[in-house]
Amino acid sequence: MVSQSSPPDPKGVALIPEHLLPAADPAPTIRVPAILTSAGEDAVTRFVEYFAAQIRNPHTRRAYLRNAMSFLGWCEGRGIHALKDIRPVTVAAYIEALGKTHSKPTVKQHLATVRMLFDWLVTGQVVPANPAHAVRGPKHVVTKGKTPILSPEETRTLFESIAPVSVVDKRDRAVIAAMFFTFARVGAVVTMTVEDYYPQGKRMWLRLQEKGGKQHEMPAHHKLEEFLDAYVEAAGIQADRRGPLFRTATRRGGGLTASPMSTADVWRMVRRRAQKAGIRTPIGCHSFRATGITNYLEHDGTLEKAQQMAAHASPRTTKLYDRTNDQVTLDEIERIKY
Repeated sequence: MVSQSSPPDPKGVALIPEHLLPAADPAPTIRVPAILTSAGEDAVTRFVEYFAAQIRNPHTRRAYLRNAMSFLGWCEGRGIHALKDIRPVTVAAYIEALGKTHSKPTVKQHLATVRMLFDWLVTGQVVPANPAHAVRGPKHVVTKGKTPILSPEETRTLFESIAPVSVVDKRDRAVIAAMFFTFARVGAVVTMTVEDYYPQGKRMWLRLQEKGGKQHEMPAHHKLEEFLDAYVEAAGIQADRRGPLFRTATRRGGGLTASPMSTADVWRMVRRRAQKAGIRTPIGCHSFRATGITNYLEHDGTLEKAQQMAAHASPRTTKLYDRTNDQVTLDEIERIKY
C-alpha cells in the first residue's frame, strides 16, 4: 500500500513504501510511475511485491526493476496513462525501439521483465491479460561466451606477480585462486565464512553458496590449499569460524577489517593486480571462472565433470566457458603465409 506519509507529488508519482522492500535495497528513493498509482493501491502493492518477494537475487532485482521502470516511463511518455491501455502493439513498439540502441541480450531481458511482471499482475487481478505474451523478441543464439580469459602464461604471470609479503597480498592471491581453481562465481567466494573452508579426510574443502541457493562443495586444489592456509594464518582468523573468510583491508592497507569483501572490491583488486602484472587482457572476476574451465578442458578434463564442478544446471552453459577452440583457430590463421 502507498505510504500515507509520502503523498503523491504534483506529477502524480508516489514513493515505493519502505516496509514492502528488502532492507538491503535503497528502494524508498525509487518512485512508482503514475501509470501504476492511477490503477490503485492494489496495483502498486502487487508491483512492489513482485520485486520484493519473487526475485531473491539482489542483482537480478535491481536489473528487472530498472527495466520495468524504463518500460512504464516509456509508456507514459507516449500518452499511455492506464495499465489496461497497454496492448501487445505497445510492447512490440517498445522492443522495436529498444533494439535500435541496445544489444539483443539486453532487449530480450527487457521483454522477459515485462512478461514476468504482467504475469504477476494478471494473477493478482490487476490487469485482465498479459500484453507481452504475443510479442516475440529478437533471435539471439550464443555458442561462445564473451568473458575475456587468461592464457596459461598470463595466469601464471598474475599469480607470480603477487608477492606474498603482507596479509592483503596473501588475501588477494587466495581470492583469485579460489575463483580459478573452483570455477566459483565471485558472489559465492565473497560470501564464504571461515568455517566454509574445512577439512574432510586428508584434504581441505570449500563450501560455496552458488546461484539459485545451491550449496556447492569442492575439494581444494593443492595450490589453492597452500594459498588459503597462508592467508588464514597471516590474517589470524582461524578462531572466528562464523566470520567472513575474505575481508576488506584497513584504510592504510596494512591489515584487515572484520567486514567481508564485496564483489566490487574484488573487481577493483583484480583490475589493479592485472595492471601491475602487465596483463593487457581486460579481465574481470568472471574471467577466472572461464579461465579455470578452459584450463581444465585443455588438460583432458570432461565437459560432464566441468559442469558438475561449476555447478551448472546444463552442459550447454558450461560449453559457453570453453575456449579450447580459440587456440586451434589461431594456429590455423598462422598457416596463412605473408
